[in-house]
Amino acid sequence: MSLSVSKRMARVRPSPTSAVLALAAELRAAGRDIISLGAGEPDFDTPRAIKDAAIAAINAGATKYTPIDGTAELKAAIARKFARDNELHFEPAQIVASSGAKQALFNLCLSMLGPGDEAIIPAPYWVSYPDMVLLAEAEPVIIDTGLDADFKITPAQLDAAITENSRLFILNSPSNPTGASYSAAELRALGEVLERHPQIVVASDDIYEPIHWGDEPFVSFATACPRLLERTVTINGVSKAFAMTGWRIGYAAGPLTLIQAMKTIQSQSTSNPCSVSQEAARAALDGDQSVVREMADEYRVRHDYVVAGLNDIAGFECRPGEGTFYAFPRVTEAIRRLRLADDVALTQHLLNKANVAVVPGSAFGAAGYLRLSFACSLEALQDALHRIKQAVSA
Repeated sequence: MSLSVSKRMARVRPSPTSAVLALAAELRAAGRDIISLGAGEPDFDTPRAIKDAAIAAINAGATKYTPIDGTAELKAAIARKFARDNELHFEPAQIVASSGAKQALFNLCLSMLGPGDEAIIPAPYWVSYPDMVLLAEAEPVIIDTGLDADFKITPAQLDAAITENSRLFILNSPSNPTGASYSAAELRALGEVLERHPQIVVASDDIYEPIHWGDEPFVSFATACPRLLERTVTINGVSKAFAMTGWRIGYAAGPLTLIQAMKTIQSQSTSNPCSVSQEAARAALDGDQSVVREMADEYRVRHDYVVAGLNDIAGFECRPGEGTFYAFPRVTEAIRRLRLADDVALTQHLLNKANVAVVPGSAFGAAGYLRLSFACSLEALQDALHRIKQAVSA
């Protein structure tokens, strides 16, 4: 019997970053000494107080279904976080907790996009954005940037990309994969364009908010552009900030109509996020935030080392970031020097010759670049950069 999948599957691809991680694990299992710089996952352990809160929740019997959009206690903690850190104020009904920020974004796309709609996405972008839009049967409209533009779009570029079919604008700052962060003035300039197009909703992906060290403090889009608050959905989570990737808790806050639609989508897919993880996330958001700053300080040390090291490799050019735990060097000259076809071929070269796994920039809509995660020990980074330099020089 011949089995078939839906037609929409022809439009999407598996996550390229997951593919790199799977390959690195497979090669390690085969005995190769692989250093993987592909994972967007903190190497720190989840802080003790957060784990203790989860254990206490288990012992208290908090192992049942919860409301689909999260417990009242978690949603109250999320509201306090928005008020404390972003000067944004939301009622409980305007908040939904999901199984990761990724699910919150996916729910938003399914809630408001359909055939004929367009979603504007600056590139380089997180690998899942375009495919989420495609699964919602809409069309991604990509705005290209590059190292020379600091990986940030201009108001003129945004204005030129908008059509009568534009429904969603996805903005990630600080950015995965580039580490670039928009200033308050830059966000306000984009907001002035969007004010002229009331049909467009802004998805502000703030997942890397506390991993930030730019000259200017982090600012969320809705904070910088309060006149657009009623059509901005702000998405965040505990995965990156608190080293809680496996706990799978993200959240979104925004206009009641959209949040209710996202809740409905969730009710027919996963229902509530994990009950124990919700209590851990509540403890994280309400607890001592100094541990977050300590991790961010360590990422900054690694960032400085990696950027300097990459710029010391022939054919590599890396812009310092303002946050996240990624470096995104331009490698077109290295590709040319090595007589390789493209950035995908370069990643294969580094895997074969240096035993270092990285992700090609083309996976993020930016051919000729590489993404390297520095969410690993400084010792591993030192070894990896030495190997890369040797492989490129040879």
